[in-house]
Amino acid sequence: MADHIAALAGEVARRIAARLADLAPEMTTMFVDTIPEFHHDQAVQRLMVASTTSNLSAVVDMLMLGISLEDIVVPPAAAMYARRFAQHDLSLEALLRAYRLGEHMFLQWAIEDLRRQALPADDALAVTGHVALVLNGYIDRVIEGLIDIYQSERQRWHERSDAAHAAQVRAVLAAEELTTSAAEQMLGLALRGWHTAAVAWVHPDDAAAQLGAVDLLLTEASGRTPMTVYADASTIWAWMFSPSRPSVDVDRLAAQLTKHGQLRIALGEPGTGLAGFRSSHEEALRARQVAEIDARPTQQLYPHAQIALAGLLIDRRDAVRLWVQRTLGELAREDKAMARLRHTVQVLLEANGSYTEAAARMHVHKNTVLYRVRKAEELLGRPVTEDRLPIQVALLACDQLAATTKTPRPDVSMAAVHLQGRKPDTP
Repeated sequence: MADHIAALAGEVARRIAARLADLAPEMTTMFVDTIPEFHHDQAVQRLMVASTTSNLSAVVDMLMLGISLEDIVVPPAAAMYARRFAQHDLSLEALLRAYRLGEHMFLQWAIEDLRRQALPADDALAVTGHVALVLNGYIDRVIEGLIDIYQSERQRWHERSDAAHAAQVRAVLAAEELTTSAAEQMLGLALRGWHTAAVAWVHPDDAAAQLGAVDLLLTEASGRTPMTVYADASTIWAWMFSPSRPSVDVDRLAAQLTKHGQLRIALGEPGTGLAGFRSSHEEALRARQVAEIDARPTQQLYPHAQIALAGLLIDRRDAVRLWVQRTLGELAREDKAMARLRHTVQVLLEANGSYTEAAARMHVHKNTVLYRVRKAEELLGRPVTEDRLPIQVALLACDQLAATTKTPRPDVSMAAVHLQGRKPDTP
């Protein structure tokens, strides 16, 4: 009988596993809506999703395969998320609450699944009890490990000399009612001049070796010694101060970054006073968001001034991708041939429609540019220089927001033309 119930529970888990791509986001959304501490930046949010998914996968594996609790360890993504929770000075209680809420939601999924199967009442009740027992055992075991991980990381993090300073910086960034004078006292520096913020980050495995170079890189590029704090073990926040409008040598900084492995830096634009201190930092964070999904993986420097439009669009990527498909049609397809055509059109438009200038910038023959642009226009159904702004924005979204698609709808090109209120030109 016990084997029969375990087998039925395994079937429930198998059906839940098949839906995890939809169910995991449902759970993470619930965490964000319910627990204030789960309002993270983009990088930590991705880690939260990975942690949730790894825990859900572990639970369904236990139910499907009969894995013993003795063989359960904290999933690596969940352990890393607990460490980030500690580094960001978020409460352990909030983290543990998420696990209990997640336990309840998983059990509700199982009950809903059993209701759809119309099992005999005794079997449904027995399977529910089995799932609850396994789930509760898993949560208890993982929580026990997470408490040790969190507390150890919290102690290690607060032993760092700048931990208190980081907490003060976070308070200045978050407390909108704070006066400039109070903020200056908290940070121990004058805020009434100009500020340029930077965010530097690297993979956690390389953090110790790479992040140590950030101070020198920013100093050499700006001529100013930055104020830096560790946001977490793999991220540094920095500000460069100046009494007059500052200038950062982005070309030099980009060249120097190539010597430092996977280290990447996002720059905000200069701002004045406390408001500028905050806004430049927000811009650097937004530039980092663009960097995390950028279609150019070799790029290491992301000045907000160069990707500001992508930063404004990043929170609506699904809508942007649909609009890009409607605007570019087949030209939005994710393959090398389309990427070459898009790049050629982009360079031509940046050269104000000059084929000679575009060819010079791309180091190709003018006829090559003419051929590629003609092919792009066949796909678009109109000249690329006609109503060029939507085309340029769509190309930028493909380039900086990875808004391409593997399978555009067959009617996308036509839809783009009809949205412009005209019939397509004959190729």
